[in-house]
Amino acid sequence: MVVDGAGATLAERIARYRGGAGDPRAMVGELRRAALLVPLDSGGMWTGRLGGVRWIFAFTGEESLARFARGRGNGQQAWEYAELLGARLLDEVVPGMGEPAGIAVDVADGDGAMLFPPVLWIVPESAAVDRDPDDSAEVG
Repeated sequence: MVVDGAGATLAERIARYRGGAGDPRAMVGELRRAALLVPLDSGGMWTGRLGGVRWIFAFTGEESLARFARGRGNGQQAWEYAELLGARLLDEVVPGMGEPAGIAVDVADGDGAMLFPPVLWIVPESAAVDRDPDDSAEVG
């Protein structure tokens, strides 16, 4: 699989991490810099639910998106998608979901897939499920 641009670096970091090497914080940094392809359906983003979290599907390149489409039986039709920086997904889209949400990268790629859950140091505190609710209380 050949993926170009920032996505190649993210895919490489995911592979290293899944192989037992690599720094998870560096991988999140690479996610923030990566231009990701997010499939669209009826004007909204493709998402799925697992473990009480809504996962936004994002792909490091057209080939990984095509594998996802084929896996869903839609490999021959054109898929509409948006290209978004990972930082925008994490900092704007996830908090705007109004429920626990994370990013599922390259979900059709088995060992190349990675979930980025809605936890502190990945998403803003307001969207993190592990934040201390007492810390966000307003002081009057």
